[in-house]
Amino acid sequence: MAIQKKKKFNGEGKELSHQVSKSMHKYFHELDGEKPNDVYSMVLKEVELPLLEIVMKECNNNQSKASEILGINRGTLRTKLKEYKLL
Repeated sequence: MAIQKKKKFNGEGKELSHQVSKSMHKYFHELDGEKPNDVYSMVLKEVELPLLEIVMKECNNNQSKASEILGINRGTLRTKLKEYKLL
């Protein structure tokens, strides 16, 4: 039996950054001359909610595992879950 080597993810996330870039270009184009504001906060909120939902689902709602995967403190995760009404 041949042993299959597990491919290690390199963590670059090029596809994600490409999608964010496309979305930002579309956002600025659709402003049609209006002045944008609080873009940083808007982008974080748009990304954070689905990130938390998917990680929690993948961890079967185990907050300890999710916080480890996300690289954040469990208390911080609980705060964010409450903020997004996911608890």
